[in-house]
Amino acid sequence: MDADYSHLVHIESHDELRLYELIPDVVWIFDLDKHGWWWGNKPALDFWGLDTLDQLINKDLSGDTQGARDRTQQTFDLAVKQGLTIDPWTTYPNGKPKTLHMKHRAVTVGPDRHRAIIAYINEDVNLGDTPENLLLVEAARYTHVLVTSFTLNGTPVIENPAATEAYKHIHAQDLPKPITEFAARFEDPEEGAACLTRAKDEKGGRWTYRMRTGEGLRDHTLDIRMTRHPLTGDFLLLVAEYDVTELLVALKSEEELKEEMRMLAFYDTLTGLPSLNLFQDISGTLMNLARRDGESLAVMFIDLDGFKSVNDTFGHDAGDAVLKEAAQRMDRVKRDSDLVARIGGDEFVMLQTGIKTEADIEPLAKKLLREIAKPIDIGGGDVAHIGASIGVAVYPKDGTNMDALLSAADKAMYTVKKSGKNNFTLAA
Repeated sequence: MDADYSHLVHIESHDELRLYELIPDVVWIFDLDKHGWWWGNKPALDFWGLDTLDQLINKDLSGDTQGARDRTQQTFDLAVKQGLTIDPWTTYPNGKPKTLHMKHRAVTVGPDRHRAIIAYINEDVNLGDTPENLLLVEAARYTHVLVTSFTLNGTPVIENPAATEAYKHIHAQDLPKPITEFAARFEDPEEGAACLTRAKDEKGGRWTYRMRTGEGLRDHTLDIRMTRHPLTGDFLLLVAEYDVTELLVALKSEEELKEEMRMLAFYDTLTGLPSLNLFQDISGTLMNLARRDGESLAVMFIDLDGFKSVNDTFGHDAGDAVLKEAAQRMDRVKRDSDLVARIGGDEFVMLQTGIKTEADIEPLAKKLLREIAKPIDIGGGDVAHIGASIGVAVYPKDGTNMDALLSAADKAMYTVKKSGKNNFTLAA
C-alpha cells in the first residue's frame, strides 16, 4: 500500500520559492522520484559551480550508487516522520568531496506531487578531524580483513596492512598486459577481470573466489562497494576480503558426510542396489501413478536358492561375489521403469510397473529365473550355481500399501520354496 504524503507541504512551481532567493545560505530541493534536483537558490548554484538553474536540474546523477539513493530515501522517510532531520552529508561539488551539516524537510513538488526534500546548509564539518573517523582508520589498520580501494581500472589506491601482506608478491611492473593488479590477485585472472567488470556494472556485490595470497591459494568472499576518493572525488571500488577457506572445507566435509549417510540409508553397500528404505519411498510414488493411470504393479519377493551352500563351501568372499553378480543380473533384466532392491541377506525385491493383466508378470519372472540360474564364476576356477524362489503380489489386488504387498509376496515365495524352489507363483 502506497504511503500517504497528503499532510506534507506541497510546492506547485518555482514561483512559490522567490523568498528563498533572499536567503544567503545554500538551499536546494531534491526530487526523489526523478533522482535529481528540482530547484536551487543562487548560493546553491555557486556551491556547484553552475550558472543557471537548468544546469542544476539537468545535472547527471546516473553514477550515484545505490547506497546514495537508499540514504536519500531514508532521509526523506525520517523527515516525513520527524518533520526535520539534521546530519552530516558528503557532497562532491566540482568532483571534490565536501562534508556539510544539512537540515532536511520533506515536501511534495510539481503537478505530479513528486516526493522531495528541501536541504538547508548552514555549516561545513571537517570530518577528518573527528575522533570517530580516526577510530575507523585504526580499525582498518589492525583488522585481519583485507581492505583495498581500487580505481575503476583495477589499480590499487590504498590498502590496509593485512592486504599489503597478503599480496606483496604481486608487482604491477611484472604483470603482462592487459592483466590488472585487481585481476592478478585471482587464481584465474580472467575471472578477476570479469569480477571487476561485474562490480562496475552492478555498482558492487558479494562473491566468493579463489585468490593467490602469500599463504597460497585461499577462498575469499569479496564484499565490493562503490565509493568516492576522499580527495579527488573519483569513483573507486572498496574491496573487503574475508577468508572463508576453512568454512568452505567444513561445509564440503559436511556435504560429503551427508551424502555418505544418504548412501548408507538408501543404498546397499555391497551390491549398490537401493535399500528397502529407498524402495519403499519410490514405490509409494509408483503406486500413486499406477492408481492414476488405472494400472497394476507386481511386487516380486526374490530369495536365492543354494546361497547358503556357496557360503559354506567357498567362504563369505565368494558369497559376496555371488550376491553382487545376482544383483547385477536383476538390474540388467528390469526395465528403466521397474525397481529392484536388496532387502537383506540373500533376499531381493523387484517392483514391475505397467501391469495390465497378470499375464504381463510371467515373462519378467521367467527371465529372472533364467538369468539368476546361470553359472557364476567366483575365481580360482570355481563356479557357483544358485537359483531363485519368487513370490509375486499384485497391487492393488493383494494390498494397497507396500507392507501388505511385501507380506503377501513373502508368503507366496515360501510356497515356492516348499514345492521345489527355482520357480515363481502369485499370491493366493
